[in-house]
Amino acid sequence: MVPFRFLRRVLAALVGLALLQTASSANADPADIDAASRGVVRVIIIGDDNGGAYPVSHGTGFAVTPERIVTNAHVVEEARADRDLSIAIVPSDGGKVVYGKITAFSPRNDLALLATTVPLKLPPLTISGTPDTESGPVTSVGYPMNVDRAQGLGVNDIFRAQPPVKSRGFLSGARPTRDFDTLLHTAPIGKGSSGGPLLDNCGRVVGVNSFGAESDGTDSEFYFAVSTRELLPFLRDSGITAQVNGLPCRSLAELDAAERARAEREKLVAIQQQQERAARVAARSEEVQREQEFAIIEERENAMMLTFLLLVCGVAGGFIAWREREEGKIGPMKIAAGAAAVALAVALFTWLSRPSFGDVEDRVAAILDKEAKAETGKQGAVAIPAGGAARLVCVVNVDRSRITSIATDDIPFTWTEQGCVNGRTQYGLRDGKWSRILVPNDEAAVSVNSFDPATREYRVERYLLAHDAMEAVRKARSEFDAPQCGASQTDIAALGNNQSAITALLPAQPNERVIYDCHPAQ
Repeated sequence: MVPFRFLRRVLAALVGLALLQTASSANADPADIDAASRGVVRVIIIGDDNGGAYPVSHGTGFAVTPERIVTNAHVVEEARADRDLSIAIVPSDGGKVVYGKITAFSPRNDLALLATTVPLKLPPLTISGTPDTESGPVTSVGYPMNVDRAQGLGVNDIFRAQPPVKSRGFLSGARPTRDFDTLLHTAPIGKGSSGGPLLDNCGRVVGVNSFGAESDGTDSEFYFAVSTRELLPFLRDSGITAQVNGLPCRSLAELDAAERARAEREKLVAIQQQQERAARVAARSEEVQREQEFAIIEERENAMMLTFLLLVCGVAGGFIAWREREEGKIGPMKIAAGAAAVALAVALFTWLSRPSFGDVEDRVAAILDKEAKAETGKQGAVAIPAGGAARLVCVVNVDRSRITSIATDDIPFTWTEQGCVNGRTQYGLRDGKWSRILVPNDEAAVSVNSFDPATREYRVERYLLAHDAMEAVRKARSEFDAPQCGASQTDIAALGNNQSAITALLPAQPNERVIYDCHPAQ
């Protein structure tokens, strides 16, 4: 009989493992996985039966550029060997079925590259630059045949756009085969899933699913994916520049929590700085008060001394004028009398214009105001030359950003107080915030760009949308024209209001959030 204590320990361990797996799996962002899945395609090998196409086999692939698709070599091997067979590419998120051709084939590491015969504009998947190869949650995406059979899908059904199957599991470590580097994992794949991506929690490719370990139903299920150590050199050798991102995978929830904590810290620091500044201002006010009091005393003494000297000169001039008059010298008398009058007038003016002690407060206020403006100018908003623009350089703040595909290069950023960026893009103003929403026609992504001149923070929030959602956004964007730089305040406000119609169609959270800190360009 097994001791109860032993059973309790085993049960506790199993529950703990289950909770650990649940917590780890929960970190996966469904929006990122869904966005990556829209770049996954079904790869069908088709034959020709008297003009009618029929499927021979199928697998999975994923886009690395809008017209280039990675899959397994064994998925397309038949089509390569038999010229009577063709390759069909079926997008998962709408769009027509197109033919594909093999442009690179590497049976050593089971990789192949396909090119679409007509442009598809598939959303490329991002490849993880520094994947965790030992542990962590992963998601397999593909088209397993057993799911098709279970749903009773017919021959024609697999030529229709359908969402791929997503299954979660965990990495079980790097496990090189005899010929190439692979990752061992537990995210289920089946026949037909070959060539599909193995994704991390941010929807980045960490491997290309290839095959599974044999199991008689009682052994644990394990699967193998070709690692990015094989994929990236294969793509480089094929002339493909893929999107690679090696930054840590963090959720928006983690970033939001960090932002709230940062805001609280900044609030406390601001209160402390305000108190310190108030103390400095009070001390500086006393110092300036003393300085101005002494300055006024000195100025008054100087004025009194000057007045006295001028009075002496005036009296002396008057005496000389009297003597010259007594001697009958009219010309010199006039000169002496005039000089005496001027000296007395200046003495009177000097006496009356001497500063009073009531001027101390006004002088102190003026000096402190000037110093406060100088300090604000150093720390405050973007300084824009009259009639010109502020030239800035915006640098990514990695700690505050969630980046899965966007390039992190520094951005030259020229800003005018009318909201013109780089001399060509007019931003809209709504509720005191400057923003511009970009809706490209050749990419299934919407970017909401905003800039705060007061903090010099430039923010890009990127939404990766499904086909139907993207079409709805494009329709909303087509219903208004964005003004050019130099627009009137009315047009700038109208742009801000019109863009709100697009904002209402976007999900609650973006897929990527990139925050740039901008500073004056050298």
